[in-house]
Amino acid sequence: MSRELGTQRELEATKAVIGELAKHLNVNVALELWDGTVIPLGKGAQEEIRFVVASANVLRRLLREPSLISVAELYATGDLDIVGANPVDAMRGVDHLQFLRLPKKVNKARLLKMALPILLKSYSASSFVKRFTKKAGATPTSGRDDKEMIGFHYDLSNEFYSLFLDEEMVYSSAYFPTPDATLDDAQLNKLDLICRKLRLAPGDRLFDPGCGWGGLLCYAAKHYGVDAYGTTLSTEQFDFVNAKIAKMGLGDKVKIELRDCRSISDDKIFDKIAQVEMIEHVGIANHHDFYRYLRKHMRPRGVYFGQASFRRNTERPEDFPKLTPYMQFIVKYIFPGGELDHVGMTTGALERAGFEVHEVEAVREHFGYTTEHWVRRLYDRREEGAALVGMPQTRIWLLYLSLCALSFHRGALNAFQVVATSRHSGASGVGFDRITEYGGARRIGTDDASETARKTA
Repeated sequence: MSRELGTQRELEATKAVIGELAKHLNVNVALELWDGTVIPLGKGAQEEIRFVVASANVLRRLLREPSLISVAELYATGDLDIVGANPVDAMRGVDHLQFLRLPKKVNKARLLKMALPILLKSYSASSFVKRFTKKAGATPTSGRDDKEMIGFHYDLSNEFYSLFLDEEMVYSSAYFPTPDATLDDAQLNKLDLICRKLRLAPGDRLFDPGCGWGGLLCYAAKHYGVDAYGTTLSTEQFDFVNAKIAKMGLGDKVKIELRDCRSISDDKIFDKIAQVEMIEHVGIANHHDFYRYLRKHMRPRGVYFGQASFRRNTERPEDFPKLTPYMQFIVKYIFPGGELDHVGMTTGALERAGFEVHEVEAVREHFGYTTEHWVRRLYDRREEGAALVGMPQTRIWLLYLSLCALSFHRGALNAFQVVATSRHSGASGVGFDRITEYGGARRIGTDDASETARKTA
């Protein structure tokens, strides 16, 4: 967006307000105002990385509505911009806790007096950003429309997702054998690890509810000889997976249906179920019934694998359901109806539904690296993204992925892999030596196995 000229009085007021706030901050970035003035926000601020304010309207809105939603919309429309770095690198130098503490540190009366020339004018919020405006509803009986919400997120276009995902179009945390592994190798490594954690064997019946673009279905069928079945509510994904199945010649091994995974026929019984970052769409109020439904479709001691993002638990249980500012942003612009539980809630729900939990592995650092790769890829191809979905939508996604990356790196968000079996008396069947089970066979991205897997993928 081109910079707008405010009145000289607004400009001086903006400089005064920023200068006052900067006294209580020490972050490694600087602000650039619409007249070119650069104001460091900390002693070690790097002026080559700057947050650019296009007009007094930016400060006007942030003072009246200080929220992540306001920041997101201002960034989406270009009223607030970043120069000198992609969003995740720029925000890495910003300690958000310092901003949260500002209300307790600043002299509010003094700040209000400084800001009067800005606040006296009205502003109108941008309407250029696509948002989900309906109430999600907690359960299907209370108006929850999962198909509509899934479509909002996944039907942007396959081409848009291909700008930042790996070759296999895997939209979930990769598993990095080393921090410097490529995203493609790390995703293949994750797919293979899931197959090993599921103890897949030729002829196994594998179910992937919410199968995305079919990466796991096709990988497991090709490399482990399973009969794979998946469901999706996204028409874009459904068409993509069917084309991929045909291209790979897996029509006799892989089947996908465009339907809610909770509506499959009762006679479908599976040996293994993989639920990869899909539970976030189900809604916490529906978890118990959902896990019971999955168990109903598993043979005794069938193996379940789950991977998901999680929030940290709260000291008081009654505080946990409250939406954080981050989640308010997510459900409005990215994942309508999305909810994150804590890992104890998931393992408890699995046990109540008749599963025996065997393993819980933290993978949040892996998700931090994954989302950081996605940011860099989308940022490098942001003009292509703008041609597909518009620049405001592309910038919203850049902000979303950047916030995810920083949240995982800093520990504000968690991610776990969980392995469980459908409870039955007797031996669990999961084996004793997990190091040998998971550390042997393939280790994609560390040696020649990477090239071998890529040639056969």
